[in-house]
Order: sequence, then C-alpha cells, then structure tokens
Amino acid sequence: MWTNIKRILNSGWTNFFRNGFVSLSSVTIMTITLCIIASVIFMGAFFNYIIVQVKDKVDVNVYFMTDASEDSILSIKKSLEALPEVSLVSYITRDEALADFKERRANDQSTLQALDELGENPLEASLNIKAKEPSQYAGIAKFLENPNVLSESGKVIVDKVNYNQNKVVIDRLTTIVDSAQMIALWITVIFILMSIVITFNTIKLSIFISKDEISVMKLVGASHGYVRGPFIVSGVLCGLISSVITILLFVFAFLWLNKYSSDYFADFSFLKYLATHFAMFFFTVVGSGIVLGSTASYLAVRKYLRY
Repeated sequence: MWTNIKRILNSGWTNFFRNGFVSLSSVTIMTITLCIIASVIFMGAFFNYIIVQVKDKVDVNVYFMTDASEDSILSIKKSLEALPEVSLVSYITRDEALADFKERRANDQSTLQALDELGENPLEASLNIKAKEPSQYAGIAKFLENPNVLSESGKVIVDKVNYNQNKVVIDRLTTIVDSAQMIALWITVIFILMSIVITFNTIKLSIFISKDEISVMKLVGASHGYVRGPFIVSGVLCGLISSVITILLFVFAFLWLNKYSSDYFADFSFLKYLATHFAMFFFTVVGSGIVLGSTASYLAVRKYLRY
C-alpha cells in the first residue's frame, strides 16, 4: 500500500511539471476562481460595515418636559433597555444638550446671544434609542405609546417621540437593507458557480490530454484508484499553488489599498481585517483550492474510467 501511495505521489508530481503549459493554465484559472471566492469574503465584510454605518444613522429620540425628574427619565431608560429589540439607549441631559447646541452653532453669534438673553436652558433632556434592526423600531414605538410608560404619577412627562418623523426613512432603509442583502447573496452564488464551472472545465481539458495514458493503465490492469491517484495529486498541487498565489496577491493588494481606505472609510481597514481574520481567510482559500482541484480531477478522470 505504501509503495502504491509513493508511486501515485511521484507520478502526480511528475505529471504536474511534465505538462507545464497545461498545469500553468489550470493554476491561472484556479487562481482567478480563488480570487473571486476571496473577494466575496472581503466584499461581504465591507458590505456589512456599510450596512452597520447606515443603520447607526437611524434612531428614535424621546424628548422630556423640562420639569421631568431625572429619576423618572432613568426609569424609562431602564425599561427600554430591557426590550429585546433595543441595542443601545443613551441619556442626554439638558446641560449636555445645551453644550452640544452651542458647539454646533459656534459661528452663529446671533443665536448664541439670544440664548444667553433667555437666562435659562430651554432645551429638553432626551433618550436616544437605537434598535438592533431597522424593522424593530415599530415595536419600540408601540411600547412608547403606552401612557403608563411615559407618565409619572399620572402626569405626562414626555414632550414628543420623533418616530413618526423618521418612519419614512426607517421603512426605506429596511427595504434597502433587505434588498441589498438578497442581491449580494445571488451575485455571490452566481460568481462562485461560474468560476467553479470554468475551473472544472479547465482541469477536464488537461486530463483529456492524458486519456490515452489512462487507457493504457486500464489495459495493464491498474485499479481505478491507482489511475485516479496521480491526477488527484496534480489537482491538489494546482489548488495549493493557486492558494499561495491568491493569498500573496491579496496581501499586496491590501497593503496598497490601506493607504487610501483610511481617507474614505475611517473605521474600516482592509489590512486590519485581513490581519484579524487571516486564519479564517487562509484555511478558506487553501481548503477551497484543494477541494476544487481534487474534486475536478476526480470527476474528470471518472469519465475515462467508464470506457
């Protein structure tokens, strides 16, 4: 058994380098295939980043009467945080709201002067609510419609909830996110299937050249496993070499992209993502290369073993 395995490995290695041009073509096509698969991984990560950024821009604010007590506001905050739909609730005090208003209107002296002449803080405290998904804001708004939630000892302490003003934007965002995710999924499936078909056909073409060799091996009584072995080894070699080339291409590409990504996407770095997910990326690319090469070789040889 060990002798046969050694012969299969040696034969597969020899065939790979003996058919240099065909092997180069197979490696090239498989490298393109693996680049597509790797691109899908990183585009998925980037797409998720964009969705998170867009989701983060949508929220619902609850504005309280100026005479509402802080204990009541914090009690409502605690009730909201207990909801499964809620991701984060931030409390903005009246003083913080005033400081933020002055900072944003720093160049508007007339407004700041009018504010000073009032002699008191006219701004309201508020709760900023962020849901886990845009579609969940409707449930949060329904919770806030409960009179018992927004009152203190029978007295209403909430001035307004801006869900209705944001509803159109939230609904549109929900539709866009759902549609974009579905489109991205279909594009991913189509590109991967196309690249796999091209790879299989290329390897089948390379094995077609050796069909006479397969016939001779069958005539002398070689088993199907012994005939398949060298071609599967060659396919695995193609996959491994293509994997290494793909990984190097992406490392160099991300080193170059990293110079520009910070200018447009301050919180997202392709190089940082590659570094933190390198193990997953490495095993996905190498595993895909080995599976593609060996499976395509196995299926292509099977055709000639039938005759």
